[in-house]
Amino acid sequence: MHELVVETHALTKRYASVLAVDSLSIQVPRGGVFGLLGPNGSGKTTTMSMLLGLVSPTSGTFRLLGRDTRSGRQEALHHIGAIVESPSFYPYLSGRMNLRYFQGIIGRGDSIDIERLLDLVGLSSRAHSKFSTYSQGMKQRLSIAYAMLGDPDLLFLDEPTNGLDPAGMAEVRELIRHLSTEGRTVLLSSHLLHEVEQVCDRVAILSRGRLIAQGAMRDILQQRGAVRFTTTDDTRAAAIISALPWVASVTAENGYLTAEAPPERSWELTKALADQGVSVKEMAPVQVSLERYFLEVTGDDSPSAPGEAS
Repeated sequence: MHELVVETHALTKRYASVLAVDSLSIQVPRGGVFGLLGPNGSGKTTTMSMLLGLVSPTSGTFRLLGRDTRSGRQEALHHIGAIVESPSFYPYLSGRMNLRYFQGIIGRGDSIDIERLLDLVGLSSRAHSKFSTYSQGMKQRLSIAYAMLGDPDLLFLDEPTNGLDPAGMAEVRELIRHLSTEGRTVLLSSHLLHEVEQVCDRVAILSRGRLIAQGAMRDILQQRGAVRFTTTDDTRAAAIISALPWVASVTAENGYLTAEAPPERSWELTKALADQGVSVKEMAPVQVSLERYFLEVTGDDSPSAPGEAS
């Protein structure tokens, strides 16, 4: 099986004078949850739409599940499930009958799959109820069941927790983590930092259509890590540490010094201080939050606020 399930190379989409996606190159490895993170208007939905063939790229190329989409698009799409815009379920049909209807249209799986999916998304007890009686969270879970018809290898979910209350968001996050097991890959777009930090293994951060950063969540956050410590002489310690070329800043707050530096280089901080006769009394790594990292690399001060289409 191909190691990468999505590869884009300089993928670009322009609408008249608006550059929605600007030379985007990302690599999504097989397995786990990969997040496309960015404020509304950053190009997340446009990127997904190009990958699914709903929108034609202006330029650039991409591969899905190891297949060149110029010749193998249909074969690739047969192994992909997606929610980019919520399916138009029939309000007067039950959840079960809605899935059977769409299953007949796309020709994937059989009736046993319907029951399995209803159980998977926690709707077995309400499968007979009309769609119009479903809560927003139930409707979203039915949409995910729809995307799972045919047991796809790759699942696209565009803002899957939009409009949900906190309980509904938690349910969908737990479901997404479950769906990413057994070799399946979930490509998730979101403008909610907390959601991405909780559910994603890897992330690509977009801003104004451009890629700002991508990689494993842990690696990205460690790039902006910090070390908090106290010493026998904090004033001298701050001056010594500030002079190190790989330390971005040193601040004093609540009786502690905090050096913005990779936590794995803590021993070098200790040695630099000891060489100058300053002893460390206490030291601990401080991992930067995804929110702080996001604000630093994008300059966006309201990543979770509603705004223009993404």
